[in-house]
Amino acid sequence: MVIQQIPNFVADNKYGNRMMNLKGAYKVFIGLSIVFFGEKLLAQVEADNTVQIRTIAVAPYGIENNRKRSGIYYDLANLLITESKLNSKHLIYPYARIISELKNGKTDLTIMFKYKELKDYVIYIAPLPSLHNIVIGLKGNRFEAISDLEGKTIAYLRGARFSEDIDTNNKIKKHRTNDFRQGIKMLTRGRVDAIIGPMEPILSAAGSMGMGNIFSEPLYVSKRTPWLQISKKSKLRLNVNKIRDIFKKILARGDLRKLKHKYRIGE
Repeated sequence: MVIQQIPNFVADNKYGNRMMNLKGAYKVFIGLSIVFFGEKLLAQVEADNTVQIRTIAVAPYGIENNRKRSGIYYDLANLLITESKLNSKHLIYPYARIISELKNGKTDLTIMFKYKELKDYVIYIAPLPSLHNIVIGLKGNRFEAISDLEGKTIAYLRGARFSEDIDTNNKIKKHRTNDFRQGIKMLTRGRVDAIIGPMEPILSAAGSMGMGNIFSEPLYVSKRTPWLQISKKSKLRLNVNKIRDIFKKILARGDLRKLKHKYRIGE
């Protein structure tokens, strides 16, 4: 009788061990699932409370070399976030991409000019000192008026707007460029007749290329003001008044002037 029961006992024991192993594996699975979804939920909460900042990819305002980011507006925005005690993710993008992301709320905050297409999508927080936009050619090729540009080709930063008079003049050809360095190269190779943009970054780009003395006298075409601005589509409930007050204090104590000196930009 005992001998006949041994196989059943062994079978039952194997079954019991298998069930115990399955229960153990199930507990491990549940534990890992809790950890995984907990981390995912925490990451989502952190993302929902992170200010998405984008700085224009125009040196010396936004500079990216080998994934290392810097620049006047980049450092200025980081200073604002630090003093506001907020978390942030800060990237450097072209004009056109920032404009698109401000419209859909993927970008929360940026510093750049006002654009008509953003009028209904952003809140303008505080202005920075205005910049002079110029058209400039090589020495010996000076432009006295916008009409002198008709029939000419100018290097124009992709996604940017510097002069309504030039933008709407179909007799002036525009060759879109990724940055001012590209525009300067095209100018020296005779592919364009002039470059348009703020004076500071054009001269900065030329200086970094060892071409600081190649230009004629500039033609001033507009004066525009960069603004700290926040997307109305932002998922974050940013305290606009608090951010405005902190930013104005940063400007008042001269941090922008210090950054211009750091990046070798004159007043």
